[in-house]
Amino acid sequence: MTHDQTKLVHAARKSAEASNTPVHRSSTVLFHSLEEFHAAGKEWGKDEPYVYGRISNPNSREFEDAITALEGGYGAISFCSGLSAISCCLLAFLSSGDHLLMVDTVYGPTRRFCDNHLKRLGVGVEYYDPLLSADEVRKRIQANTRAIFLESPGSQTFEIQDVPAIAAVAREHGVLTMIDNTWATPLYFKPLAHGVNISIHSATKYIAGHSDCSLGVAAIETKELWSRIKRLTNDNGSCAAPDQLYLGIRGLRTLDVRLKRHHENALRVAEWLKGRKEVARVLYPALPNDPSHGLWKRDFTGANGLFSFEFAEALSDERLAAFLDGLEYFPLGYSWGGDKSLAMPCHLKGERTATPWEGTNPMLRLSIGLEHPDDLIADLTGAFGRLGG
Repeated sequence: MTHDQTKLVHAARKSAEASNTPVHRSSTVLFHSLEEFHAAGKEWGKDEPYVYGRISNPNSREFEDAITALEGGYGAISFCSGLSAISCCLLAFLSSGDHLLMVDTVYGPTRRFCDNHLKRLGVGVEYYDPLLSADEVRKRIQANTRAIFLESPGSQTFEIQDVPAIAAVAREHGVLTMIDNTWATPLYFKPLAHGVNISIHSATKYIAGHSDCSLGVAAIETKELWSRIKRLTNDNGSCAAPDQLYLGIRGLRTLDVRLKRHHENALRVAEWLKGRKEVARVLYPALPNDPSHGLWKRDFTGANGLFSFEFAEALSDERLAAFLDGLEYFPLGYSWGGDKSLAMPCHLKGERTATPWEGTNPMLRLSIGLEHPDDLIADLTGAFGRLGG
């Protein structure tokens, strides 16, 4: 059995002449006969001949095949962003009158898509607490429930869900499951192997890994599900640009070594933050005392550099600005997963509806990059010193 580290380097390479497949920017596929023209596009499958650049090209196929080699399932589909991957997967299976169970800790833009667009289209969206047991999720399944969406760990607060148990309940009821697997990547958690139907990634984050492209991908269990999503992406024009796909496959080749450094650095910084009097708690499932550590250790093979911490006291805007504005290695930014560290204030009010967030003090999400952890700790030490009081 080939190890994932080897798959990362060798899977799906399409070019025999170059180490990296060149960028294919052509939109138009040329056919050499009428018979070839009419034959193209008759079948929906991941290995069919190229028809048009928006549908597939050598860059998309290489990236998608490499993801499939890591995630399993029938095949993968690439998108222009992680949000595009999520919205297209939801739209492919939900219609007016359907019911969706959406985890309450989901990525903010996913929540906005549900509230602003799915509800407008007549889809009933019910948010559920990420810590619900599978039996409690079962009680929320209705006759018209078509999908359960998971995100584990949750955005900003990092709760781990019991994915295998929830997926098993969904299968009992004939309900589709999808998961945002961006945090774990295909290396550290394999949803399809745990019973999930569709595993979705913002490849903008750790897969591409350098904060220089926008890319999404979904790994899909069966050809039937794959074809349904692929037809929608073809009909609504959702596709990834070849240059972005090139950056995605380039980043994928080094994902293993980067993630290990992100994990090591984050663990150092998180353990240090736990000892600070200014910190009430650190939310990182890789920490042994984290409430989700048991599930993380059972199902995951590693962690990354993303976690949050809550301050031990309320802070005025001026004091929080003093903490953040003087940081040297933590610029403010919404994304994560790149080589450089980032900080982002978390505003959870209004981001939870199933179970209100009980924390009242400010919280920061840190994306720990590839810098030396001692330099990051020194930077944060200075920031705590600027708080005063």
